[in-house]
Amino acid sequence: MSKNKRPPVSKARPSREIMWSDKKRIWCGLPWTFTRYSVSPDRLYIKRGLITIHEDEVRLYRIRDISLRQGFFQRLFGLGTINISSSDSSMGNFQLKNIKKSHDVKEMLSDAVETERERKRVSMREFVGYGEMHDTDDIDFDNFDDR
Repeated sequence: MSKNKRPPVSKARPSREIMWSDKKRIWCGLPWTFTRYSVSPDRLYIKRGLITIHEDEVRLYRIRDISLRQGFFQRLFGLGTINISSSDSSMGNFQLKNIKKSHDVKEMLSDAVETERERKRVSMREFVGYGEMHDTDDIDFDNFDDR
């Protein structure tokens, strides 16, 4: 037994259990597509294709904004599209289209994002009034033009 052997360091990682999974649906609510969405405690996965499979994933703490859109036919068939804005370089902004029980999924995803941000100690800073700051010449924010 060597002198300087340390026990392995275990990093607390959420399990890879799937919290939610569903297929993209066609306009009438039938799951006849080859796109599957799933959410684990730390990632959102999108898997597309039948012959050639393409898989994308985004870590939940990188999701900046989530919104829900329901058109007339989507409401009629109990579907919705979840719009996601992320800071992930490969995914960027994307959609989970024609999701069943979309409001519940959006809320679950939003809660999972907040939980993962807290776990990772990540904070997203929002700049309120950023565009208005450049409309004036008040550089030191004392409410007087600095010219």
